Amino acid sequence: MSNTRLAVGVDISSVVYGRGVSRYTTNLVRCLGQQPDVAVHLYGSSLRQKSKLTNLVSELKPAASHIQSLPPRALSWLWSHTTLNSVRSFWPRLQVFHSWDWVQPPDEDLPLVSTIHDLAMLKFPETAHPEILAHHQRAWKTLKARRAHIIAVSRATKLDIMEYLDIPSEQITVIHEALPQEVVAASQSITEEVEAAVVHRLKLDRPYILAVGTREPRKNMDRLIKAWLPLAKEYQLLIAGAAGWDDSDKWLAESKGQLRLLGKVTDQELAVLYSQAEAFAYPSLYEGFGLPILEAFHHGTPVVTSNVSSLPEVAGNAAVLVNPESVESIRDGLKAILSESPTAQQRRAQQMIVRLHLFDWNRVALETTRVYHQAAGGR
Repeated sequence: MSNTRLAVGVDISSVVYGRGVSRYTTNLVRCLGQQPDVAVHLYGSSLRQKSKLTNLVSELKPAASHIQSLPPRALSWLWSHTTLNSVRSFWPRLQVFHSWDWVQPPDEDLPLVSTIHDLAMLKFPETAHPEILAHHQRAWKTLKARRAHIIAVSRATKLDIMEYLDIPSEQITVIHEALPQEVVAASQSITEEVEAAVVHRLKLDRPYILAVGTREPRKNMDRLIKAWLPLAKEYQLLIAGAAGWDDSDKWLAESKGQLRLLGKVTDQELAVLYSQAEAFAYPSLYEGFGLPILEAFHHGTPVVTSNVSSLPEVAGNAAVLVNPESVESIRDGLKAILSESPTAQQRRAQQMIVRLHLFDWNRVALETTRVYHQAAGGR
C-alpha cells in the first residue's frame, strides 16, 4: 500500500439484506475501488449469509478484507458493550472507518464516517418497530458523541439530521445517490422473449399507471388511489411492492378489477413494469432520496411525484410535482402527464435523460473519498 493512499475501512455487512442500503453499499464500494488515493478495506459480518459478503470481496479484490461469522446481535453487543473485536485489532494502521447507521465499532480514536439515508423512523415513528428504532437511536447517539462525519443522501435528509439528531451542519455532507448497477443490469437482460413472458405472466394487457413501494401510510397510496379512480376506465393502477400496514386493499372491490396489488416483483419484472407503464406515480409523503424516480427515468417513463422532502431534488424539472396531501393535485398531475402532446413528451424524455446523468456512482465515490480525507484530517 502506497503511503499516499488513505487506508479506509468500509462496513459492508448491510449487503446481505437486499434493501436500498444494501445496493447503496455495493455500488459505492465498487466505485471506491477505482479511486487512486484510497486503499479500501472491506469489513463484514454475517452468520447465515456470509457467502454474500465473501463473494463481493472476491469480485472487488480490495486492499484488505476481514469477513467474520458473527450474527448481527452478537456483533452489535460486542461493539456496543465492550472494546473487543475492535477494527484496529486487525487493521492497526486504518485511518478512517465508514460505518452504516446501525452499529459503530468500539475504536473511539478511529475517525468515523457514516451514511444516513433517511429519518423516516423519527418522523413517522408508527412505521418502525420499537426495538429497531431504539437500536438506531443508540447508534445515532454514538455517531454524535464521536463527532462522526455524516453523509446525507439529500439536502432534505441533511436538514432532518440537523433538526432531529442535533448534529451541526459542518459535520454533514450531502452526496446524492445514483441509479444502482443492478437496475441497469436488469433492464439490459430483458430480451423480447423475457419481456413477452413478463407481460403474459403479469397480464399487462391494458394501459396502466405504475406505483412502487411497500404499502405503508408514508407511501400515500390511499390518496393516489382516490386520485386515480376517475381515470380507472382508461388506465389500470398497478402497485408493485410488499404488503404493509395501510388499507389500500379496501379499494379492490370499488375498483372493479382495475386496481391491482402485485406484491413483490423481481428486478426483471419491475424493469418491464416501468417500461410498459404510461406513467409512474410516486406521491410519497416523505423520502430520504427517492430512487424509484431515477428508475422510472432510466426506463423513459414520465413521473408524477411529490413537491416535498427530497423528491424535488431528484426529479428536478423532469417530473410533474404535486401536493401529496391533495387528492385533486395528484389527479391533476396524472391528467397533465397523460395528456401531453408528442412534442411535450419528447421534451420531457430529454429532460429525464439529462436529469438521470446528474446522478453518477463515480461522482458519489469521488465525493465520498473527499469526506474520508476531511474526516482523517480532522483528527
